[in-house]
Amino acid sequence: MLLSKPVIVRFCFSITLLLGLIQPVQADIERSGDIIHLLLPAATLSATALYEPNYQGSWQLVKSVGVSRLSVEALKFGIDKTRPNGSDDDSFPSGHTADTFATATFIQQRYGWKWAIPAYAAASFVGYTRINSSQHYVEDVLAGAAIGILSAWYFTEPYQGIKITPIATGQYYGVNINYAF
Repeated sequence: MLLSKPVIVRFCFSITLLLGLIQPVQADIERSGDIIHLLLPAATLSATALYEPNYQGSWQLVKSVGVSRLSVEALKFGIDKTRPNGSDDDSFPSGHTADTFATATFIQQRYGWKWAIPAYAAASFVGYTRINSSQHYVEDVLAGAAIGILSAWYFTEPYQGIKITPIATGQYYGVNINYAF
């Protein structure tokens, strides 16, 4: 019996969360955040590639995370902010947080809140681990999250259904609602 695509996607995502979240029992908090930071985008890319035959979603995820990461690295290069633990001057912004929030926002924009809530929980946990391990200050993590979210909002279109995008200009604020059918 063949498994349906939604079952495969759920399995990939569940394994990612399980492997990442059991790490605090076996290792320290920082390492568990590092693992989720790598597994969440990898599992999302794999599941998207399996679920969508035309790879459009995979390409949108790659653009979202790629632009987010390039933005983070440019800011790290231009802003010398020492980490709380004093190890180097690459504290601002958090790349781990940017990557995971870009992935979580991609999931939300592409597939909806049903899939996004666990992804946002995992991304928030990664942000917590970066602060807890003295790798970043709170503002570093918040800036990384904002960069990741904005990048995914820009590059991601819904697979099916409704896409809600906030709009802010100098003259007005609002929400853009698109329905794909």
